Amino acid sequence: GDADRSWGKLKTILAGLGGVIREEKDAYLRCVFKSRVFRFPDDVECRMDRERKIIHVRSAARLGYYDFGVNRGRVEKIRKIFLS
Repeated sequence: GDADRSWGKLKTILAGLGGVIREEKDAYLRCVFKSRVFRFPDDVECRMDRERKIIHVRSAARLGYYDFGVNRGRVEKIRKIFLS
Protein backbone atom coordinates (compact mmCIF):
# COMPACT_ATOMS: atom_id res chain seq x y z
CA GLY A 1 0.00 0.00 0.00
CA ASP A 2 0.93 3.62 0.45
CA ALA A 3 4.33 3.97 2.15
CA ASP A 4 3.45 7.01 4.26
CA ARG A 5 0.20 5.47 5.46
CA SER A 6 1.99 2.21 6.30
CA TRP A 7 4.71 4.08 8.21
CA GLY A 8 2.07 5.97 10.20
CA LYS A 9 0.25 2.71 10.96
CA LEU A 10 3.50 1.16 12.21
CA LYS A 11 4.13 4.12 14.53
CA THR A 12 0.59 3.84 15.91
CA ILE A 13 1.07 0.11 16.53
CA LEU A 14 4.39 0.63 18.32
CA ALA A 15 2.89 3.31 20.59
CA GLY A 16 -0.16 1.14 21.27
CA LEU A 17 2.08 -1.70 22.42
CA GLY A 18 3.86 0.60 24.88
CA GLY A 19 6.85 1.69 22.82
CA VAL A 20 8.36 5.17 22.91
CA ILE A 21 9.88 6.45 19.68
CA ARG A 22 13.35 7.84 20.49
CA GLU A 23 14.64 8.56 17.00
CA GLU A 24 13.09 8.98 13.58
CA LYS A 25 14.76 10.14 10.39
CA ASP A 26 14.22 9.44 6.70
CA ALA A 27 12.96 5.85 6.51
CA TYR A 28 14.29 4.75 9.93
CA LEU A 29 12.96 4.78 13.47
CA ARG A 30 14.13 3.48 16.83
CA CYS A 31 11.64 2.71 19.56
CA VAL A 32 12.24 1.60 23.16
CA PHE A 33 10.11 -0.83 25.14
CA LYS A 34 10.61 -1.68 28.83
CA SER A 35 10.36 -5.27 30.06
CA ARG A 36 7.48 -5.90 32.46
CA VAL A 37 9.29 -7.23 35.50
CA PHE A 38 12.72 -5.60 35.69
CA ARG A 39 12.06 -2.67 33.32
CA PHE A 40 15.04 -3.56 31.10
CA PRO A 41 15.10 -1.62 27.81
CA ASP A 42 14.48 -3.43 24.52
CA ASP A 43 15.18 -1.65 21.24
CA VAL A 44 12.97 -1.98 18.19
CA GLU A 45 14.40 -0.63 14.95
CA CYS A 46 12.44 -0.24 11.73
CA ARG A 47 13.62 0.66 8.26
CA MET A 48 11.43 1.17 5.24
CA ASP A 49 12.58 -0.02 1.82
CA ARG A 50 10.29 1.98 -0.46
CA GLU A 51 11.48 0.28 -3.64
CA ARG A 52 10.63 -3.20 -2.40
CA LYS A 53 7.60 -2.01 -0.38
CA ILE A 54 8.97 -3.69 2.77
CA ILE A 55 9.41 -2.51 6.35
CA HIS A 56 12.25 -4.33 8.09
CA VAL A 57 11.77 -4.75 11.86
CA ARG A 58 14.42 -5.71 14.41
CA SER A 59 13.78 -6.14 18.14
CA ALA A 60 16.58 -6.87 20.61
CA ALA A 61 17.25 -6.77 24.33
CA ARG A 62 19.85 -4.22 25.28
CA LEU A 63 20.93 -6.16 28.37
CA GLY A 64 21.35 -9.85 29.12
CA TYR A 65 21.72 -12.96 27.02
CA TYR A 66 18.26 -14.50 26.95
CA ASP A 67 14.88 -12.81 26.71
CA PHE A 68 12.55 -15.86 26.87
CA GLY A 69 11.31 -15.08 23.35
CA VAL A 70 9.90 -11.67 24.25
CA ASN A 71 11.44 -9.83 21.31
CA ARG A 72 10.41 -12.43 18.75
CA GLY A 73 6.90 -12.39 20.19
CA ARG A 74 6.84 -8.59 19.97
CA VAL A 75 7.78 -8.64 16.28
CA GLU A 76 5.14 -11.29 15.57
CA LYS A 77 2.54 -9.20 17.41
CA ILE A 78 3.52 -6.10 15.39
CA ARG A 79 3.23 -8.11 12.16
CA LYS A 80 -0.17 -9.57 13.13
CA ILE A 81 -1.65 -6.18 14.03
CA PHE A 82 -0.16 -4.54 10.94
CA LEU A 83 -1.68 -7.13 8.61
CA SER A 84 -5.13 -7.06 10.24
